Amino acid sequence: MKRALASIFAAIILAVASLAHAAGSAPVDPKQAEILRASVQKARPGLSIGEIRTSAIPGLFEVDLGGKDTVYMSANGKYIVSGTMYRVEPNRFVNIADERMQPMRAQKLAAVKKSDMIIFSPPGKPKSYVNVFTDIDCGFCRKLHKEIPELNAMGIEVRYLAYPRAGVPSPSADKLITAWCSKNPKDALTQMKSGVAVATETCSDNPVAAEYKLGNELGVNGTPALFTPDGEMLPGYMPAAELAAALGVQASSPAEKK
Repeated sequence: MKRALASIFAAIILAVASLAHAAGSAPVDPKQAEILRASVQKARPGLSIGEIRTSAIPGLFEVDLGGKDTVYMSANGKYIVSGTMYRVEPNRFVNIADERMQPMRAQKLAAVKKSDMIIFSPPGKPKSYVNVFTDIDCGFCRKLHKEIPELNAMGIEVRYLAYPRAGVPSPSADKLITAWCSKNPKDALTQMKSGVAVATETCSDNPVAAEYKLGNELGVNGTPALFTPDGEMLPGYMPAAELAAALGVQASSPAEKK
């Protein structure tokens, strides 16, 4: 019964969101915000309450809780909906909370020094690039890595950041540290993703722990995690042609290749 009700409510949210304007959410009236804050504090004293915004659905408000989680509250503060709100667009659903994070993600990724990444660049000036949080042993990470020549041929630069799925410290982190600390990081990463055993290496200035922390701040919870230049988080592994399309890059025609 609960699942049925949840499905019905989700369908209602999607239907109403499809009619809402695509404009971003806005701050709420201070009195309204206080009603919501007081309601949360009454139920959970001491719970951290962040920004409160209007949502795409009239009468429903976005409330940031605990630093990361966003819930949706009724105007009187008596009801809370926990879940993901999507905006319905042609051929896709847009995660509204994820969309709001894009500027922050783009800014933080742009601040990462290229020298702290392992970068596979195409010949000439790249048409676009993708930031990829990666792990050595993840199967889809290895599959994506095999498609780098195809991505490079289309003018797409691949910028790797470290994200050991087992955390730091861990054997997964040790493998990424080895790749980042090797004399030729690109070759070491390629060998390790191909299953070749590479002698463990360490260096004090490796960025693995910092990039793992950054990934968590950006919402990464698995690998490969792909981010476009404008901070959009793509849904995991994508075949080269689909990834190029998501980046707005068209594959070269046979005539152009000649």
